Amino acid sequence: MIIEQRQKDEGFMRRAIDEAQEALRRGEIPIGCVVVCRDRIIARSHNLTEALNDVTAHAEMQAITMAANELGGKYLTDCTLYVTVEPCVMCAGAIGWAQIRRIVYGCDDEKRGYRRYAPQALHPKAEIVGGVLEEECRQLMQDFFRQRR
Repeated sequence: MIIEQRQKDEGFMRRAIDEAQEALRRGEIPIGCVVVCRDRIIARSHNLTEALNDVTAHAEMQAITMAANELGGKYLTDCTLYVTVEPCVMCAGAIGWAQIRRIVYGCDDEKRGYRRYAPQALHPKAEIVGGVLEEECRQLMQDFFRQRR
């Protein structure tokens, strides 16, 4: 069961990485996100802060809105959110308010991640799994910022 879940997590994280690569192609910070409900992707997004000129247009925020619209309600209790980088405080708050019970992320965000500033932001019953395809997720971010300098 644990191996099966890890394989599912890696498969869905690969879809989030696809979204991050799309963000990269568009000149956005390469963070991607998918929301899964009952083993089906119901929302996918990537950062759109540059395209929308909106600091709140993070991948997670976009995907949460899409998932809520898909399910017809604001609570996503039966969903898992996959994101390539540890959520920031803003996104963690939205994930908590949406009552998402499982959050899977790729690499840590040591500068802006929620665990540093607001470790209690997620729903108290949430399961958090970090480090899924961590190196691939980290490499996308490092390559992006290296090119910018």
